[in-house]
Amino acid sequence: MKKRIMIALLGALIASSAMAEEARVAAISAAPGNLTTLPASIAGRVLKDPAKGYQYQWPGIYFDAAFEGKQVYFNVGPGNVILRVLVDSVEKAKLVKPAAGWYQVDGLNNTAHTIRVEVISESQAGPNIFGGFALDNSGKVLPLSRRARQIEFIGDSHTVSYGNTSASRDCSEEQVWATTDTSQGFGAITARHYGADYRVQAISGRGVVRNYNGFAADTLPAAYPYILFNKADRDTSPDWRPQLIVIALGTNDFSTPLNPGEKWKTREALQADYVTGYVDFVRSLRAGNPDAYFILWATDGANGEIQAEVGKVVAKLKAGGEDRVHFMPVNKLTFGGCHWHPSVADDRTIANGLTTFVDAHPELWTARKTSQ
Repeated sequence: MKKRIMIALLGALIASSAMAEEARVAAISAAPGNLTTLPASIAGRVLKDPAKGYQYQWPGIYFDAAFEGKQVYFNVGPGNVILRVLVDSVEKAKLVKPAAGWYQVDGLNNTAHTIRVEVISESQAGPNIFGGFALDNSGKVLPLSRRARQIEFIGDSHTVSYGNTSASRDCSEEQVWATTDTSQGFGAITARHYGADYRVQAISGRGVVRNYNGFAADTLPAAYPYILFNKADRDTSPDWRPQLIVIALGTNDFSTPLNPGEKWKTREALQADYVTGYVDFVRSLRAGNPDAYFILWATDGANGEIQAEVGKVVAKLKAGGEDRVHFMPVNKLTFGGCHWHPSVADDRTIANGLTTFVDAHPELWTARKTSQ
């Protein structure tokens, strides 16, 4: 009798799992008339537009919600973007340049679920829009627990995860865009390891004081304070206070020779400006995050110049009294992604270096004892 009951229970579990696996994500021609808003938890900088939804431009942004029901809806605005849709932490669809409009996720069990729509592509050219989640009358809004840990990742294309899923280093511009997957980058991997929310504040090609090959555009510190790259609105999120801030900047400052007409006449002048600019940037971050722990990491690229200069930055910070900062050299990556960028395997190597250090220093999650 007990054996038959166990078999029946096992069968029910398998059947339930099979039903859940039938979840479908599809565009619909029009939204049902009985939809109500399903509140979203947002990880990343967004500009709320009452008419359109959430405008965003920084990579790695994701939207979470919890509900009970057999289906859920979400709205996507116009723009070139790759979205990953997960239900109960399982990927159900990857939408590449999805048409603007409403999408339905159905085929679910009539139980509690979570949904996440995450942005895995880079959008330097302009912002995109997410219109939010919704339920019909058969669904029920559930509370979504906030994660206690928050990690911010600041950097350039390495932090964006530029072309990290590519099987070749030789990529067209479109192939770079299509093979960039921030959800498989070292930031997302590290955050998942700690069950943390994360932000990716990174732009490919940007440096601390000099962009790649000296091209004219805002450096990362200049763009950093703003919600969108047009610099119209500063980010003032009161609920974002990361315990850990991970920064990797310098590849674009040093990976190319100085060009005629650039303001630095010598490499030494560039190095000195970089160290000063980087130190100032970290100190500005410290002013807004008094309890955060900083990890500055660098590859062994540019014949070791990047690591040497980041080492000087950390030394200067410590000499100035900064005691919650660590320098992490990262060596011998394969750079198998597009245009000699870190591959997914390299991202795992970087994440392993980060988690190894953090696991050995659990105290970094704790606020300073002097904090009020």
